[in-house]
Amino acid sequence: MREKERKFPYFYKLLIALAVFAFVFIYAMVSGAAETTFSDVWKALFTDESGGKLSILREIRFPRELAAIFVGAGLSAAGAIMQGMTRNPLADPGLLGLTAGANAALALTLAFIPGANYFVIMGACFAGAAAGAMMVMAIGASQKGGFSPFRIVLAGAAVSAFLFAIAEGLSIYFKLSKDVSMWTAGGMAGTTWTQLQLVIPSITVGILIAILLSKQLTILSLSEEVAVGLGQRTGQIKAILFIVIIILTGAAVALAGNMAFAGLMVPHIVRWIVGTDYRYILPMSAIGGAVFMLLADTAARLINAPYETPVAAVISILGLPFFLYIVHKGGRAFT
Repeated sequence: MREKERKFPYFYKLLIALAVFAFVFIYAMVSGAAETTFSDVWKALFTDESGGKLSILREIRFPRELAAIFVGAGLSAAGAIMQGMTRNPLADPGLLGLTAGANAALALTLAFIPGANYFVIMGACFAGAAAGAMMVMAIGASQKGGFSPFRIVLAGAAVSAFLFAIAEGLSIYFKLSKDVSMWTAGGMAGTTWTQLQLVIPSITVGILIAILLSKQLTILSLSEEVAVGLGQRTGQIKAILFIVIIILTGAAVALAGNMAFAGLMVPHIVRWIVGTDYRYILPMSAIGGAVFMLLADTAARLINAPYETPVAAVISILGLPFFLYIVHKGGRAFT
Protein backbone atom coordinates (compact mmCIF):
# COMPACT_ATOMS: atom_id res chain seq x y z
CA MET A 1 0.00 0.00 0.00
CA ARG A 2 2.83 2.45 0.81
CA GLU A 3 4.45 1.78 -2.57
CA LYS A 4 1.08 2.40 -4.23
CA GLU A 5 0.71 5.68 -2.31
CA ARG A 6 4.18 6.86 -3.42
CA LYS A 7 3.31 6.17 -7.05
CA PHE A 8 -0.02 7.96 -6.76
CA PRO A 9 -0.03 10.61 -4.00
CA TYR A 10 -3.04 11.22 -1.81
CA PHE A 11 -3.45 14.76 -3.16
CA TYR A 12 -4.26 13.44 -6.64
CA LYS A 13 -6.63 10.84 -5.22
CA LEU A 14 -8.42 13.65 -3.39
CA LEU A 15 -8.68 15.72 -6.59
CA ILE A 16 -10.12 12.74 -8.47
CA ALA A 17 -12.62 12.13 -5.65
CA LEU A 18 -13.73 15.78 -5.76
CA ALA A 19 -14.08 15.62 -9.55
CA VAL A 20 -16.23 12.47 -9.25
CA PHE A 21 -18.29 14.18 -6.56
CA ALA A 22 -18.89 17.22 -8.79
CA PHE A 23 -19.91 15.01 -11.73
CA VAL A 24 -22.29 12.89 -9.63
CA PHE A 25 -23.83 16.00 -8.04
CA ILE A 26 -24.55 17.53 -11.46
CA TYR A 27 -25.96 14.23 -12.72
CA ALA A 28 -28.22 13.99 -9.65
CA MET A 29 -29.44 17.55 -10.15
CA VAL A 30 -30.25 16.97 -13.83
CA SER A 31 -31.93 13.56 -13.33
CA GLY A 32 -35.51 13.22 -12.19
CA ALA A 33 -39.17 13.19 -13.14
CA ALA A 34 -38.95 16.80 -14.35
CA GLU A 35 -36.75 17.04 -17.43
CA THR A 36 -33.95 19.53 -16.79
CA THR A 37 -30.61 20.32 -18.39
CA PHE A 38 -27.19 21.39 -17.20
CA SER A 39 -28.08 24.91 -18.33
CA ASP A 40 -31.15 24.85 -16.05
CA VAL A 41 -29.00 23.69 -13.14
CA TRP A 42 -26.50 26.49 -13.77
CA LYS A 43 -29.24 29.12 -13.92
CA ALA A 44 -30.91 27.75 -10.78
CA LEU A 45 -27.68 27.81 -8.75
CA PHE A 46 -25.91 30.91 -10.05
CA THR A 47 -28.52 33.32 -11.45
CA ASP A 48 -31.68 35.07 -10.27
CA GLU A 49 -33.79 33.92 -13.23
CA SER A 50 -37.19 32.44 -12.43
CA GLY A 51 -39.31 29.74 -14.01
CA GLY A 52 -41.05 26.45 -13.32
CA LYS A 53 -38.02 24.23 -13.83
CA LEU A 54 -35.73 26.59 -11.94
CA SER A 55 -38.13 26.66 -8.98
CA ILE A 56 -38.21 22.85 -8.93
CA LEU A 57 -34.41 22.75 -8.91
CA ARG A 58 -34.04 25.40 -6.20
CA GLU A 59 -36.81 24.39 -3.83
CA ILE A 60 -37.06 20.61 -4.27
CA ARG A 61 -34.07 19.02 -5.96
CA PHE A 62 -31.23 21.18 -4.59
CA PRO A 63 -32.23 20.78 -0.90
CA ARG A 64 -32.67 17.05 -1.48
CA GLU A 65 -29.22 16.63 -3.01
CA LEU A 66 -27.65 18.69 -0.23
CA ALA A 67 -29.37 16.39 2.25
CA ALA A 68 -27.95 13.35 0.45
CA ILE A 69 -24.46 14.87 0.50
CA PHE A 70 -24.40 15.62 4.21
CA VAL A 71 -26.23 12.46 5.31
CA GLY A 72 -23.81 10.32 3.31
CA ALA A 73 -20.78 12.25 4.54
CA GLY A 74 -21.94 12.14 8.16
CA LEU A 75 -22.76 8.43 8.25
CA SER A 76 -19.58 7.43 6.41
CA ALA A 77 -17.39 9.55 8.69
CA ALA A 78 -19.19 8.12 11.74
CA GLY A 79 -18.64 4.59 10.46
CA ALA A 80 -14.94 5.26 9.88
CA ILE A 81 -14.55 6.68 13.39
CA MET A 82 -16.37 3.73 14.93
CA GLN A 83 -14.28 1.19 13.03
CA GLY A 84 -11.06 2.91 14.06
CA MET A 85 -12.01 3.57 17.68
CA THR A 86 -13.31 0.05 18.38
CA ARG A 87 -10.91 -1.70 15.95
CA ASN A 88 -14.04 -3.50 14.74
CA PRO A 89 -14.31 -3.82 10.93
CA LEU A 90 -18.07 -4.45 11.23
CA ALA A 91 -18.81 -1.25 13.16
CA ASP A 92 -21.50 0.94 11.63
CA PRO A 93 -24.07 3.36 13.12
CA GLY A 94 -26.88 1.20 11.75
CA LEU A 95 -25.43 -2.06 13.10
CA LEU A 96 -24.48 -0.87 16.58
CA GLY A 97 -27.76 0.54 17.80
CA LEU A 98 -27.32 4.24 17.04
CA THR A 99 -29.91 4.55 14.28
CA ALA A 100 -32.34 2.27 16.12
CA GLY A 101 -31.95 4.40 19.25
CA ALA A 102 -32.57 7.56 17.25
CA ASN A 103 -35.67 6.02 15.67
CA ALA A 104 -37.03 4.95 19.06
CA ALA A 105 -36.44 8.46 20.41
CA LEU A 106 -38.20 9.88 17.38
CA ALA A 107 -41.25 7.68 18.01
CA LEU A 108 -41.30 8.70 21.68
CA THR A 109 -41.12 12.37 20.72
CA LEU A 110 -43.93 12.13 18.16
CA ALA A 111 -46.08 10.20 20.66
CA PHE A 112 -45.65 12.43 23.71
CA ILE A 113 -44.76 15.81 22.14
CA PRO A 114 -47.01 15.90 19.04
CA GLY A 115 -46.22 19.52 18.23
CA ALA A 116 -42.45 19.13 18.50
CA ASN A 117 -40.47 21.27 16.08
CA TYR A 118 -37.50 20.02 14.11
CA PHE A 119 -35.00 21.27 16.71
CA VAL A 120 -36.66 19.13 19.41
CA ILE A 121 -36.74 16.13 17.07
CA MET A 122 -33.03 16.52 16.36
CA GLY A 123 -32.24 16.70 20.07
CA ALA A 124 -34.28 13.56 20.67
CA CYS A 125 -32.44 11.73 17.87
CA PHE A 126 -29.08 12.70 19.41
CA ALA A 127 -30.18 11.39 22.81
CA GLY A 128 -31.61 8.20 21.30
CA ALA A 129 -28.43 7.52 19.32
CA ALA A 130 -26.36 7.92 22.49
CA ALA A 131 -28.66 5.62 24.47
CA GLY A 132 -28.60 2.93 21.78
CA ALA A 133 -24.81 3.00 21.51
CA MET A 134 -24.33 2.87 25.28
CA MET A 135 -26.66 -0.13 25.55
CA VAL A 136 -24.67 -1.99 22.91
CA MET A 137 -21.32 -1.12 24.50
CA ALA A 138 -22.56 -2.13 27.94
CA ILE A 139 -23.77 -5.52 26.70
CA GLY A 140 -20.63 -6.04 24.61
CA ALA A 141 -18.39 -5.40 27.63
CA SER A 142 -20.43 -7.47 30.09
CA GLN A 143 -18.62 -10.72 29.33
CA LYS A 144 -15.17 -11.59 30.61
CA GLY A 145 -12.56 -10.56 28.08
CA GLY A 146 -14.20 -7.27 27.15
CA PHE A 147 -15.11 -6.25 23.64
CA SER A 148 -14.90 -8.51 20.64
CA PRO A 149 -16.02 -7.53 17.13
CA PHE A 150 -18.63 -10.25 16.78
CA ARG A 151 -19.97 -9.89 20.34
CA ILE A 152 -20.58 -6.20 19.71
CA VAL A 153 -22.32 -6.96 16.41
CA LEU A 154 -24.57 -9.50 18.12
CA ALA A 155 -25.31 -7.00 20.88
CA GLY A 156 -26.05 -4.37 18.22
CA ALA A 157 -28.47 -6.69 16.45
CA ALA A 158 -30.30 -7.49 19.70
CA VAL A 159 -30.48 -3.87 20.89
CA SER A 160 -31.55 -2.65 17.43
CA ALA A 161 -34.35 -5.22 17.28
CA PHE A 162 -35.49 -4.19 20.79
CA LEU A 163 -35.47 -0.47 20.00
CA PHE A 164 -37.17 -0.90 16.63
CA ALA A 165 -39.86 -2.95 18.42
CA ILE A 166 -40.38 -0.07 20.86
CA ALA A 167 -40.71 2.39 17.97
CA GLU A 168 -43.15 0.08 16.17
CA GLY A 169 -45.22 -0.50 19.31
CA LEU A 170 -45.48 3.22 20.02
CA SER A 171 -46.42 3.97 16.43
CA ILE A 172 -49.23 1.40 16.52
CA TYR A 173 -50.54 2.37 19.95
CA PHE A 174 -50.54 6.12 19.25
CA LYS A 175 -51.57 5.69 15.59
CA LEU A 176 -48.33 7.17 14.33
CA SER A 177 -47.41 4.38 11.92
CA LYS A 178 -47.43 6.62 8.86
CA ASP A 179 -45.34 9.37 10.49
CA VAL A 180 -42.78 6.98 11.96
CA SER A 181 -42.54 4.81 8.84
CA MET A 182 -41.76 7.89 6.75
CA TRP A 183 -38.63 8.31 8.86
CA THR A 184 -37.63 4.68 9.30
CA ALA A 185 -37.97 3.98 5.56
CA GLY A 186 -35.17 6.45 4.97
CA GLY A 187 -35.10 9.14 2.34
CA MET A 188 -34.36 12.74 1.49
CA ALA A 189 -37.69 13.52 -0.21
CA GLY A 190 -39.37 16.62 1.19
CA THR A 191 -36.21 18.06 2.74
CA THR A 192 -36.65 21.75 3.55
CA TRP A 193 -34.15 24.58 3.93
CA THR A 194 -35.12 24.91 7.60
CA GLN A 195 -34.04 21.32 8.24
CA LEU A 196 -30.77 21.85 6.38
CA GLN A 197 -29.98 24.95 8.46
CA LEU A 198 -29.81 22.68 11.51
CA VAL A 199 -28.30 19.54 9.97
CA ILE A 200 -25.52 20.99 7.80
CA PRO A 201 -23.72 22.88 10.62
CA SER A 202 -24.01 19.86 12.95
CA ILE A 203 -22.50 17.42 10.46
CA THR A 204 -19.86 19.91 9.28
CA VAL A 205 -18.66 20.60 12.83
CA GLY A 206 -18.65 16.88 13.65
CA ILE A 207 -16.51 16.01 10.62
CA LEU A 208 -14.09 18.88 11.29
CA ILE A 209 -13.59 17.79 14.91
CA ALA A 210 -12.99 14.22 13.74
CA ILE A 211 -10.39 15.40 11.21
CA LEU A 212 -8.63 17.40 13.92
CA LEU A 213 -8.39 14.20 15.99
CA SER A 214 -7.54 11.97 13.03
CA LYS A 215 -3.89 11.52 14.06
CA GLN A 216 -4.92 10.34 17.53
CA LEU A 217 -7.57 8.09 15.97
CA THR A 218 -4.92 6.47 13.75
CA ILE A 219 -2.80 5.61 16.80
CA LEU A 220 -5.87 4.42 18.70
CA SER A 221 -6.85 2.16 15.78
CA LEU A 222 -3.51 0.34 16.02
CA SER A 223 -3.53 -0.46 19.74
CA GLU A 224 -4.77 1.19 22.90
CA GLU A 225 -1.53 0.15 24.65
CA VAL A 226 0.51 1.94 21.99
CA ALA A 227 -1.68 5.03 22.31
CA VAL A 228 -1.20 5.10 26.10
CA GLY A 229 2.54 4.51 25.67
CA LEU A 230 2.74 7.55 23.39
CA GLY A 231 1.11 9.68 26.08
CA GLN A 232 -2.33 9.81 24.51
CA ARG A 233 -5.28 10.48 26.81
CA THR A 234 -7.35 7.66 25.39
CA GLY A 235 -10.35 8.16 27.65
CA GLN A 236 -10.68 11.82 26.73
CA ILE A 237 -10.20 11.19 23.01
CA LYS A 238 -12.72 8.33 23.01
CA ALA A 239 -15.27 10.53 24.81
CA ILE A 240 -14.89 13.32 22.23
CA LEU A 241 -15.07 10.91 19.31
CA PHE A 242 -18.12 9.23 20.83
CA ILE A 243 -19.85 12.62 21.02
CA VAL A 244 -18.88 13.28 17.40
CA ILE A 245 -20.39 9.93 16.34
CA ILE A 246 -23.63 10.80 18.16
CA ILE A 247 -23.78 14.23 16.48
CA LEU A 248 -23.15 12.81 13.01
CA THR A 249 -25.56 9.91 13.40
CA GLY A 250 -28.26 11.85 15.22
CA ALA A 251 -28.30 14.62 12.61
CA ALA A 252 -28.35 12.13 9.71
CA VAL A 253 -31.17 10.04 11.20
CA ALA A 254 -33.18 13.14 12.12
CA LEU A 255 -33.07 14.17 8.48
CA ALA A 256 -33.18 10.91 6.54
CA GLY A 257 -34.19 8.11 8.88
CA ASN A 258 -32.65 4.65 9.11
CA MET A 259 -29.76 4.10 6.67
CA ALA A 260 -28.17 0.80 7.69
CA PHE A 261 -24.88 -0.17 5.99
CA ALA A 262 -24.18 3.36 4.67
CA GLY A 263 -21.40 3.84 7.21
CA LEU A 264 -20.03 0.32 6.77
CA MET A 265 -19.20 0.12 3.08
CA VAL A 266 -17.55 3.46 2.29
CA PRO A 267 -14.76 3.37 4.95
CA HIS A 268 -13.70 -0.11 3.80
CA ILE A 269 -13.50 1.03 0.18
CA VAL A 270 -11.63 4.18 1.21
CA ARG A 271 -9.05 2.24 3.25
CA TRP A 272 -8.37 0.10 0.20
CA ILE A 273 -7.66 3.29 -1.78
CA VAL A 274 -5.74 5.48 0.71
CA GLY A 275 -4.38 3.13 3.39
CA THR A 276 -4.86 3.06 7.15
CA ASP A 277 -4.03 6.65 8.13
CA TYR A 278 -7.19 8.35 9.37
CA ARG A 279 -5.84 11.76 8.35
CA TYR A 280 -6.58 10.50 4.84
CA ILE A 281 -9.48 8.16 5.59
CA LEU A 282 -11.82 10.68 7.21
CA PRO A 283 -11.85 13.39 4.48
CA MET A 284 -12.06 10.74 1.75
CA SER A 285 -14.83 8.90 3.63
CA ALA A 286 -16.86 12.10 3.82
CA ILE A 287 -16.49 12.67 0.07
CA GLY A 288 -17.08 9.00 -0.74
CA GLY A 289 -20.15 8.89 1.50
CA ALA A 290 -21.58 11.97 -0.22
CA VAL A 291 -21.03 10.39 -3.66
CA PHE A 292 -22.52 7.07 -2.52
CA MET A 293 -25.65 8.68 -1.07
CA LEU A 294 -26.15 10.89 -4.12
CA LEU A 295 -26.01 7.80 -6.35
CA ALA A 296 -28.33 5.81 -4.06
CA ASP A 297 -30.87 8.64 -3.89
CA THR A 298 -30.75 9.15 -7.66
CA ALA A 299 -31.21 5.42 -8.25
CA ALA A 300 -34.18 5.43 -5.86
CA ARG A 301 -35.78 8.18 -7.94
CA LEU A 302 -35.11 6.55 -11.32
CA ILE A 303 -35.62 2.81 -10.74
CA ASN A 304 -39.42 3.04 -10.84
CA ALA A 305 -40.00 6.61 -12.01
CA PRO A 306 -42.19 8.57 -11.47
CA TYR A 307 -42.65 6.59 -8.23
CA GLU A 308 -39.89 6.48 -5.65
CA THR A 309 -38.13 3.45 -4.21
CA PRO A 310 -37.04 3.90 -0.57
CA VAL A 311 -33.36 4.86 -0.47
CA ALA A 312 -32.85 2.55 2.51
CA ALA A 313 -33.94 -0.39 0.34
CA VAL A 314 -31.39 0.50 -2.35
CA ILE A 315 -28.61 0.78 0.25
CA SER A 316 -29.60 -2.49 1.93
CA ILE A 317 -29.53 -4.37 -1.39
CA LEU A 318 -25.90 -3.28 -1.75
CA GLY A 319 -24.98 -3.34 1.93
CA LEU A 320 -26.06 -6.83 2.99
CA PRO A 321 -23.86 -8.69 0.45
CA PHE A 322 -20.99 -6.37 1.35
CA PHE A 323 -21.49 -7.11 5.05
CA LEU A 324 -21.51 -10.86 4.41
CA TYR A 325 -18.38 -10.54 2.26
CA ILE A 326 -16.52 -8.74 5.06
CA VAL A 327 -17.59 -11.42 7.55
CA HIS A 328 -16.39 -14.11 5.12
CA LYS A 329 -13.03 -12.33 4.76
CA GLY A 330 -12.61 -12.09 8.51
CA GLY A 331 -13.18 -8.34 8.61
CA ARG A 332 -10.85 -7.47 5.72
CA ALA A 333 -12.45 -6.28 2.51
CA PHE A 334 -10.64 -6.23 -0.85
CA THR A 335 -7.69 -8.33 0.37
